[in-house]
Amino acid sequence: MMSGISNLRLIGAALATALYLLLLVTTVWRVRREARRREHEAAELAMSVGDSASWLVVYASQTGTAEELARRTANALHTVGLSAQLISIEQLDAATLRHTTRALFVASTTGEGDPPDGGALFMRRVMDAPHALGGLQYGVLALGDRDYRNFCAFGRTLDEWLHTQGATRLFTRVEASNTDPAALSQWRTHLMDITGTDELPEWLPPRFDEWQLVQRELLNPGSAGAPMYDLRLAPADHSARPDWQAGDLAQITPPGDESRPRDFSIASLPSEGHLRLLVRVAQRDDGSQGLCSGWLCTQLALGDAVPLRVRSNRSFRQGDNAPRPWILIGNGTGIAGLRAHLQARAQQSDTRNWLLFGERNAAYDAVLDAELQVWEQNGVLTSLDRVYSRDPPRRVYVQDRLRECAVELRQWVDEGAAIYVCGSLDGMGSGVAAVLEEVLGTHTLAELLANGRYRRDVY
Repeated sequence: MMSGISNLRLIGAALATALYLLLLVTTVWRVRREARRREHEAAELAMSVGDSASWLVVYASQTGTAEELARRTANALHTVGLSAQLISIEQLDAATLRHTTRALFVASTTGEGDPPDGGALFMRRVMDAPHALGGLQYGVLALGDRDYRNFCAFGRTLDEWLHTQGATRLFTRVEASNTDPAALSQWRTHLMDITGTDELPEWLPPRFDEWQLVQRELLNPGSAGAPMYDLRLAPADHSARPDWQAGDLAQITPPGDESRPRDFSIASLPSEGHLRLLVRVAQRDDGSQGLCSGWLCTQLALGDAVPLRVRSNRSFRQGDNAPRPWILIGNGTGIAGLRAHLQARAQQSDTRNWLLFGERNAAYDAVLDAELQVWEQNGVLTSLDRVYSRDPPRRVYVQDRLRECAVELRQWVDEGAAIYVCGSLDGMGSGVAAVLEEVLGTHTLAELLANGRYRRDVY
């Protein structure tokens, strides 16, 4: 009797299990069918949106500001259900431009009216020839600095060129000096007008965190040039763990001019426990100190607060160049950005690095000399060329030394080297660019730029 009951229980349990499995399989099938239906509907919707409202958002950026604003523009389009492709201007070819119907350009200008490096490449590859762009509607946000004579020159040139090729302006070009909030608000208003929505979120100003000055050292006492200081900062919130990469920037707002933040090349890595800047005190025509540099270098006390945010600078990061030999070229405070990269390279194995660096006098301006000697001794620096322009017997600048090393330069580039330049745009930056073009040729230099093997942080 007990055996019969046990058998019945086993049969009942088996039936229950079978029914449960059948129910489970049916439920899974229904869920998957519903998911496939929703995916199909979403795909149809995406195709419809892509066909009727696809946008190309193009940025021409040197230090990352234009890229940041272009990214915010693309995100704004996404929030209202429109598709948007974000690309750097050096990736934009004539064929893509001819087949694009709607485009928004965020274009910066560097120095006295120069295009950013990617913009210069686009000018040579695309703007030098006529193109039929009658099917393109576009808008331009031009970035610049009104303190320079040729304000927003590249953005203006790009806008006029697009118009002469038959493209139609969606609105009058917006020009912003140092990311002026009023100009960015105007750009946002235009986005709402062309997308037919008033739901775009407000473009809030970037957030600056509180950091503290923890150390300051004069690097060039007795120099004929302006004083250069080594500043080390740490977050006021000791639990914070800020992150950045070699090549990135620290943006600081000085008191009295919060609407115009200044960018500085970061000279350290997060693993070193502090954010390090090399700052030269700017001198005005009347002999007074620059507002931000004077405050940081001579007025700020240890422990005082500094409004700062770390800003990515993709155009000067390592990118895909880790396994390559590197040629690092700079002058003055440009050693900051190069020093961060050398520190990162020192943590890697099997690297070849050649540093060419210019300053005034060896006796007073051999900044970071002890560290460079260690890197030379342990093989991080395969070659080190320090150039002092004011030492006898003759004035030699870093671009002159580069020309003297033309054979080695071509050999390194033929072996796959990447070139990183950091420092002043006037004089050094432009001079180095001219020598590179002279030694390597215009086509080779353009290819290096297009492939990310020629990167600059010049100011």
